[in-house]
Amino acid sequence: MPISLLPHRGVVELAGQDRVAFLQGLVSNDVAAAAPGRAVWAALLTPQGKWLADFFIVHRPDALLLECEREQAPMLAEKLIKFRLRSKIGLRDASNGFAVVAGWGDAPMPEGAAPDPRLPEAGWRAIMPRGEYPDASIAYDLHRLSLGLPDTADMRTEQTVLLEAGFDELHGVSWDKGCYMGQELTARTKYRGLVKRRLVPVRVEGALPSPGTPVLREGIEMGEMRSGRDGRGMALLRLGALEGPLACGEAMLHPEPAAWMRLPPAQG
Repeated sequence: MPISLLPHRGVVELAGQDRVAFLQGLVSNDVAAAAPGRAVWAALLTPQGKWLADFFIVHRPDALLLECEREQAPMLAEKLIKFRLRSKIGLRDASNGFAVVAGWGDAPMPEGAAPDPRLPEAGWRAIMPRGEYPDASIAYDLHRLSLGLPDTADMRTEQTVLLEAGFDELHGVSWDKGCYMGQELTARTKYRGLVKRRLVPVRVEGALPSPGTPVLREGIEMGEMRSGRDGRGMALLRLGALEGPLACGEAMLHPEPAAWMRLPPAQG
């Protein structure tokens, strides 16, 4: 029964009567869909439509909890508060008051948890009171790599476009919720078929390359390595490079696109 504390995850608390309407105009997904037992995965973008942070929105009776990368929690709270204007909200980095726990496989889902909204196979997530929880975060990392799920380490601030990282297929974008920051580029990328690169799971043969190591085919750069562990990884690759092997540092990469990925025709 794999259950793990995720010590690298933190929590931003958004309270106040305007919390849903406030966040709705800023992030990529439908905030109103967050409910007891139902989390929402969303991203905060720049006005130009580039990724700044992503998080799971968790409903509480008197607040929304944003489960995010722990190191990003202060930045996320700071960015959001700048848009407060006259909205009746309160924002704080509440990471020290909570523990983020995940389960997968046959792990029973505790009260207060919610299925991971990206994929059923991903399991469940819970924001729990601080306490003693098993730390199997290495096993969790291998689990999410095997599913091809992007992590914060796979994206680049003010560079990554959501559709490169699978936010469409993984239910991280609402296409009918109305305006939000960065919506124009996100919609244009989808409807004009402008995606030329994708984050793709790869099998690593040899020493695991460092993040940022160029991926080459016959000396021509095809992308770069992102996160990885124990022979599995994620790489940002051009659509014309989704068949391997590919050279990366001292290793060879074998792209293995996940079954959930909807890949447009290769564009070279």
